[in-house]
Amino acid sequence: MLAGMVTVLSSVCLLLGAFLIISGAVGVLRFPDFFTRMHAAGVTETLATTLILLGLMLLAGWSIMSFKLLLILLFILITSPVASHALTKAALHGNLQPLVNENNEQ
Repeated sequence: MLAGMVTVLSSVCLLLGAFLIISGAVGVLRFPDFFTRMHAAGVTETLATTLILLGLMLLAGWSIMSFKLLLILLFILITSPVASHALTKAALHGNLQPLVNENNEQ
């Protein structure tokens, strides 16, 4: 019973992570400027990778493989937002301006 629930939960995590990767790729392709594309790539990469690694940890059970996956997850959770921020700051420093709606109507 418990093994079946773990398998279902890990499958849900893996499928949701795969969906987020695909939606992030669509966002990178369809968004109009660098900053919105960076947002799509950074947020979806962090969340999708977290879900995929959690799904793999559930499948691995309590083992050394789970510990290694946890270390990978911690590394990604630290480096991905920092890299996105650094790229965005470099783009701003290089005088790349975000697209702004001129009408400011909502």
